[in-house]
Amino acid sequence: MGKKNLLGMDQVELVDLCAGLGEKPFRGNQLYVQIYRRKEFVIDRMSDLAGSLRNKLEAGFQVLLPKVFERQASGDGSVKYLFRLEDGEMVESVYIPEEGRDTLCISSQVGCRAGCRFCMTARMGFRRDLGAGEIVGQVLAVIREGTLSDKGFNVVFMGMGEPLHNFENVMKAFRLLSDPDGIGLSARKITVSTSGIVPVMRQMASLEKLPSLAVSLNAADDQTRSLIMPINDQWGIEELLHACREFPLDSRRRITMEYVLLDGINDSMEDAERLASILSGLRVKVNLIAYNNNPGLPYRSPGKDRILAFQRRLAAEDLSAFIRASRGADVGAACGQLAGRMRSTESQIDGLS
Repeated sequence: MGKKNLLGMDQVELVDLCAGLGEKPFRGNQLYVQIYRRKEFVIDRMSDLAGSLRNKLEAGFQVLLPKVFERQASGDGSVKYLFRLEDGEMVESVYIPEEGRDTLCISSQVGCRAGCRFCMTARMGFRRDLGAGEIVGQVLAVIREGTLSDKGFNVVFMGMGEPLHNFENVMKAFRLLSDPDGIGLSARKITVSTSGIVPVMRQMASLEKLPSLAVSLNAADDQTRSLIMPINDQWGIEELLHACREFPLDSRRRITMEYVLLDGINDSMEDAERLASILSGLRVKVNLIAYNNNPGLPYRSPGKDRILAFQRRLAAEDLSAFIRASRGADVGAACGQLAGRMRSTESQIDGLS
């Protein structure tokens, strides 16, 4: 049996681990700081720890980050990472540089069971949840690559998977990312996006410390939303927006409504008017996203003029709307493209062997 991975264990768990090895509790705190704040992943280099403790740890434990299996740099500066996990599964993260801020989009599951019909990850089906260490490990691995500074970036759970279908691990990862004694990101700089798992949204709303919330809305009426997002059949727009109204927000926060524009499906001026109407009175901003065309899917992005017209119509209704530029199209940066291609290739090789 292999060594146990310490990555993903929180401070309490590491204190208990060290106590179980016959060490004083403060040794667990030191180990936590070494992994998350100092980002030291080789046990023998953790110089704050006594040599005897390092020997005990090396005998049965390791700090193992997801392995960068493939790295693709786009002409626009974004970088797509394909990570291979310990069991051979693969997930993606995307680094997106922007003026004044950098963003890392990370995955929470291998595949997804939400089934959004415009999403490449959905075509993979659901394989498994990621553990908290595998989630945090994506961030630490990109930091180790030198792409990100230690703290000057945002993290968005908008990669592969539905984060609220993996709620416990996602929230544990959020706590590790935002702990001042550890990685130390501001909670405001961490955003969890959901397709609208209403009961779990309400569960999250009851927590003391919260990430920012984004909702993948993508339509202004139930008929259209159910057509492209089957999750809407369980929790329709009215129930979803009611949960948004109940979600606690401090004075500086708004909920982000993600709206992927699909040519001829949800991009008409009537759609814009309906969207402004249903969001009236909510503390929200709208991110308009030009669909990142995926091979094999029958959806297309509207033209630039139509996207601008949609934004202007929302602005005329006093709704804050921003156009989020499509990034990394030349490297297939829409989540699931790279992992799906690798899985298809491996399946073909298996079929020939």
